[in-house]
Amino acid sequence: MKTRHQKWLSLGLMAALSGYLLLGSANSAHAMHIAEGFLPVQWAVFWWAVSLPFFLVGLRSLTRITKQNPELKLLLALAGAFTFVLSALKIPSVTGSCSHPTGTGLGAILFGPSVMSVLGGLVLLFQALLLAHGGLTTLGANLFSMAIVGPFAAYLIYHLVLRTGHQKAAIFLASALENLLTYVTTSIQLALAFPAASGGVMAAFLKFASIFALTQVPLAISEGLLTVLVWNWLQSYGRQELETLKLLKQES
Repeated sequence: MKTRHQKWLSLGLMAALSGYLLLGSANSAHAMHIAEGFLPVQWAVFWWAVSLPFFLVGLRSLTRITKQNPELKLLLALAGAFTFVLSALKIPSVTGSCSHPTGTGLGAILFGPSVMSVLGGLVLLFQALLLAHGGLTTLGANLFSMAIVGPFAAYLIYHLVLRTGHQKAAIFLASALENLLTYVTTSIQLALAFPAASGGVMAAFLKFASIFALTQVPLAISEGLLTVLVWNWLQSYGRQELETLKLLKQES
């Protein structure tokens, strides 16, 4: 029988291998991270200004968690790796573009949305530098959609659905809907920057959202199911950490 430490080590090795495969096979990623230089300067600066306060609050939350419960560092690393691997995947869209999962719901449920603004921000930074996925000038906008709106939505949805007593349903819906809301937010950001000549921001939003909608719905469902599977794994091999976080619930 494997020890609990060996289980965590094996998961870490799998995450590292996944990251290696992604880095080794990536040339460029034209997915729903807004690409480098795509936004007008004023909008790039605006989203940086909006996102930075969330990132700084997240740093305080992350520091507090690691000081009070240093045994949770492995679980924090798992949440970051989960986000990195899922959000770096490129899924061809039926509309000719690409789409991807986000993976931020798990970390938001485990540690709260503020922490994910940091973990998600680091993921986006590494993807911009190593995978040509997103960019530095657009990092503020991508941070806001994927690492702020997504996690806060997941956290809120999880706790609302949890009141029904069905934790697995809460996890599924939180992860699936945060995925969709991340893309809705990105579509709004693009519509604000590039309003349509006829119909303005609303027409542009409908255009941008429709590009990814058909692909993103099944992706969101898949992400919700995968997050539940990871949660089941954590209940078996990370039970102590879940108890520390007071996240083990009895299904009604």
